[in-house]
Amino acid sequence: MLLATRILRLQRRPNVEIPIRVFAPEQKANDWSCRFEIGWPEGVVEREVIGIDAIQALELALRMVGTMIYSSNLHRSGELVWQTPRQGYGFPVPNTIRDLLIGQDREFL
Repeated sequence: MLLATRILRLQRRPNVEIPIRVFAPEQKANDWSCRFEIGWPEGVVEREVIGIDAIQALELALRMVGTMIYSSNLHRSGELVWQTPRQGYGFPVPNTIRDLLIGQDREFL
């Protein structure tokens, strides 16, 4: 079941959408999984993250989305935009790459 969607865009091509879809965590045998998709211009990337419970699986999925966005060539080029250029994307990242955060993400996450 789809839980949430966020649309990123390209600064020079605002009609190009990069949808991010996060699905509700699902209980497996002894743990939980949370699936997400990023619709990059070159194709959709789908991943599944495992956690001890639903909250951990969801948090880890959001951090992985943040990691993939902030380590992307589109971010490095400055092309990727959520609401305002260079203000971030609203996804947390692991502490080891917090130095990559920009704008409001750097200030608030």
